[in-house]
Amino acid sequence: MATGDCDSSGDGPARGDEAGTVLRLRDVSVSRRSARAEPLATLSWTVRAGEHWALLGPNGAGKTTLLRLAGAVMFPTTGTVDLLGHRLGTVDVRELRAHVGHVNPAQRVPPHCSAHTVVLTGATGTVQPLWDRYGDATRERASALLKEFGCDALRERRFGECSQGEQARIRIARALMPEPRLLLLDEPFSGLDLPAREDLVDSLEDLARSRPELATVTVSHHLEELPSSVSHVLLLRDGRPLAQGRVSDVLGGASLSACFGRPIELVRNGARWHARTVRP
Repeated sequence: MATGDCDSSGDGPARGDEAGTVLRLRDVSVSRRSARAEPLATLSWTVRAGEHWALLGPNGAGKTTLLRLAGAVMFPTTGTVDLLGHRLGTVDVRELRAHVGHVNPAQRVPPHCSAHTVVLTGATGTVQPLWDRYGDATRERASALLKEFGCDALRERRFGECSQGEQARIRIARALMPEPRLLLLDEPFSGLDLPAREDLVDSLEDLARSRPELATVTVSHHLEELPSSVSHVLLLRDGRPLAQGRVSDVLGGASLSACFGRPIELVRNGARWHARTVRP
């Protein structure tokens, strides 16, 4: 895993440090438990521009907690979090959050709003639209993002009338409105059928190609969901990091077996993966 000192003196929260670091956690732990966060043992982790990380581990492993730290939604009990060149606790986190895209299928979106309106709200980071804040350039950007994700025909359709797969792509378009340097995807494939899953995989692979500086972190329960653009993996179990680094160095049957606590066979088909439990 790449290392280096973090320069927190950048002139804007969207830059990151000079070495291209977008996110750095040093000796971070979270001791408190809540309905939305699991405890996390001491962990150090660096995400750089253009890297695409997958967070893997069983339920309760700490994936959600880690994503909340990465999104400046919560603070660590110990250690430091440097996000986009600024340290949590020394900066207005509302400003930081405006430069981090977050996709969560559980986030409530007004079902009566059109797809275009939902994407527009990404510019203000609000659930309800703030019409006086959306100029022509913002509206045109929302339209361009809908087209980029194959949702141009859904522009005027109510969000609640879109399929789950369509909603997933609309949510990503919304998250990209502020042109983030870091995109967090919290189980984006949840509830999708096979065709919708594959459409979303294709969209994420296209996204990695079209925005080479964008860093992404994806939480997933199924390796089959991971796009070929995933470059790095962090394995978590019981709040502890088991392994992290490049996919080729970390992802294997032995590491997954240790992570999930049972024998797992991992098969790679081209740039995609399939995992199954090995019966005795």
